[in-house]
Amino acid sequence: MSAPAAQAPIAPAAPAPVPAAEASGPRPGTLVWEPAEGAARRGTVVLLPGRGESPAVYQRFGRRLAADGYGVHALALGPEPAPAEVAAAFAAVAGQAPAPVVLAGSDTGALRALAAAREAGARPDGLVLAALPLTADTPPPGDWEEELAARTSCPAHRGVLTADPAFGRGRFADRVPDALLAPALNPAPAAAPAAPGPLPVLVLHGAADPVAPPQAVREFAAGLPAAVLVLVEDGRHDVLNDATHRSVAAQLVQWLERLRGGPDLPRLLTVEEPAR
Repeated sequence: MSAPAAQAPIAPAAPAPVPAAEASGPRPGTLVWEPAEGAARRGTVVLLPGRGESPAVYQRFGRRLAADGYGVHALALGPEPAPAEVAAAFAAVAGQAPAPVVLAGSDTGALRALAAAREAGARPDGLVLAALPLTADTPPPGDWEEELAARTSCPAHRGVLTADPAFGRGRFADRVPDALLAPALNPAPAAAPAAPGPLPVLVLHGAADPVAPPQAVREFAAGLPAAVLVLVEDGRHDVLNDATHRSVAAQLVQWLERLRGGPDLPRLLTVEEPAR
């Protein structure tokens, strides 16, 4: 499979977690991590888990971003939410959350975020797409140990997945629906909401991802006018929770800080190797 050479801009439509119901969120099962009381709220990430995942596997990720001032809402929407349902859930959070508010997802959650961003009800300030699966079929791992190896090299995250009673083992065998792939592979979506400019997109992907080939993701990101691609050396599929989760979270926070500066994503840091 090959991704299109060029794509139309994705237009934006103009501490311990607590259950969403206790954090003024409307959806049971959703988990929310917020900065400590009295700390500045710098923005919000609304996260869609991927195949097999529950919001609970993002506790480490949520705590780390909350420590940097960004609230994280990991949504529980059921196994096959429609783009309009995702957009409505995002809008419910965005209506009362500190801006910028971005829509993020991992695996099929990333595809759902991409599809929802084209719904009239969603108004994200940006997209974070992690571990994008851009092919319909994923070769299923042979057993649980092989699935763990495909997902992560982090012993702590392997322990979280193994102990989570809500985790769906073997879900990589699920075919990625064509309706989810279409927004990623279609260069001219029919119903993109009108907007003043392209939507900023951060693409995070493991360079050693055996589930979603990195080359297809490179081509996808190259076709977006406002995309930043971060490839994680030796990174596996669960890039937000892999062994390099601290570095990945740091890249995400830097991108969020740039997003706070406006739609042109002004550069904040320039890293140079001294001449020797």
